[in-house]
Amino acid sequence: MTASKKVLIISAPFYEEISADLLAGAKDALDKAGVGYDVIEVPGALEIPGVIAICENAKAGYEGYVALGCVIRGETSHYDTVCNESARGIMDLTLEGVAIGNGIITVENILQARARARLNEKNKGGGAAVACLAMMAIKDKFES
Repeated sequence: MTASKKVLIISAPFYEEISADLLAGAKDALDKAGVGYDVIEVPGALEIPGVIAICENAKAGYEGYVALGCVIRGETSHYDTVCNESARGIMDLTLEGVAIGNGIITVENILQARARARLNEKNKGGGAAVACLAMMAIKDKFES
């Protein structure tokens, strides 16, 4: 990957502490790869696929996207809706050929969220950025 490639990181910072760690992990992975990026915040995980679709339709110039957020199970079925619909939206875009790394973590409690967002080799933000870069490379291979 070269610096001419650009990725959009879409962060849903509902849980600020978790989101900050996910974002730091994604930025670190992209910096190490020498890939430029912009960051945009959205209200929640459900809005992430919409932002990607808007950027793709507008031909905003991003070669890939990193989706970051955290959904923690609550006492209502809203958790299931957010988890399922955000994942479905991202998968629909992926099946259309959009390079996306999905770093929306879905967990039972804040302790699980902290463990998955911790800034180490298992940081899911960094993992999502690496997945995005891998999808971009595959896309480049078949489009060139």
